[in-house]
Amino acid sequence: MPSRSFLRMALILGLISAIGPFAIDMYLPALPEIGRALNAPVGAVQMSLTAFFIAIGVGQLLYGPVSDMVGRKPPLYFGLGLFALASVGCALASQIETLVALRFLQGLGAAAGMAIPRAVVRDLHTGTDAARLMSLLMLVFSVSPILAPLAGSAVIALSGWRAVFWAVGLAALAGLAMVYATLAETRTREQRLESSLGSALRAYGVLLRDAHYLGLVGIGSAALAGFFVFLAGSPFVLINHYGLTPTQYSLAFSVNAVAFIGASQFTSHLGRRFGLVPMVKVASTASAAFNALLLGYYLFGGDQLPVLIALNFIASAFMGLVIPTVSVLALEKHGPIAGTASALMGTLQMLVGAVAMGVVGAFANGAPLPMVAGMAAGSLTSFALMGLTLRARRRNRRPAPT
Repeated sequence: MPSRSFLRMALILGLISAIGPFAIDMYLPALPEIGRALNAPVGAVQMSLTAFFIAIGVGQLLYGPVSDMVGRKPPLYFGLGLFALASVGCALASQIETLVALRFLQGLGAAAGMAIPRAVVRDLHTGTDAARLMSLLMLVFSVSPILAPLAGSAVIALSGWRAVFWAVGLAALAGLAMVYATLAETRTREQRLESSLGSALRAYGVLLRDAHYLGLVGIGSAALAGFFVFLAGSPFVLINHYGLTPTQYSLAFSVNAVAFIGASQFTSHLGRRFGLVPMVKVASTASAAFNALLLGYYLFGGDQLPVLIALNFIASAFMGLVIPTVSVLALEKHGPIAGTASALMGTLQMLVGAVAMGVVGAFANGAPLPMVAGMAAGSLTSFALMGLTLRARRRNRRPAPT
């Protein structure tokens, strides 16, 4: 695929993928305000975030096989339409329980944009070419944590937190138009003939028995869980504990996205030079080390915001090498069921993240330590799974018969 086509496809897929995360990142600065407006405690407000993640996870289990059976575009139409309608409901919600329920529906819609673009990447490429396209997709996708909190702060300042949901609803409608006008179908009719409900169930069985696939998915899921813990806890820690304004919070939050974006663009180059697996090993180890260092700092009484931002910046950069690479490796041997494999991967990532947020949220008190402990636990678990998965792969290799 020519370089221009790579960039065009990455832009299309990245923007589709970013619509759901925009609905997360754009309203993060408003979480304390939502709690005050709806008279809801911290845990209940965080549940609106957790419900969104659970829905994204569950929804991908459906969209993946359906996209294998009917093509990639029809499920995108349905998902983006549902997302837009639920966004309108969120904008009109007057109780926290209603908001949580509508956020769940919104997440079900967003799941289409999370599962299907990865399957499209696998439809088109494997190996380092897939890593290159995936990293470019991540470049566009990762703009969300930079721009969305800033855009959210501006929207909230001008029109209040409800306007955030009107904005993301309009973004979903724009996504629908873009899918219709610019995205070509990558799942051919001949390929769809091989897919059915029965084949989808068999495909899930194959994937759940593939220890190497599950190990790779686990590496990325645990790493993302640490990020999700930061995502859920950072508004309360940075705004309430450290006293940042919503705009200052948005800038601080964006620093991690810059690290992730910058590092992810080196995946293809480093993969070609050193191999994808060695790169994952080094990056996972480094990310775990810096998160452990951050945890030690807070356990021994440290409480400086610049230290939190700096160490998390470095850990996020290494995570930017891990996540797109393990996604490519996990899908590489499952091309005929790429939609299903992508869906299961996305589901596990979101559900692990939701569980991590729920566990850490139970201990949340507005101080940094519970959040930092959750971030470190995710990174260290990812490191442990990396060791088990990639070492197991080495052991399973047998010398060729002579």
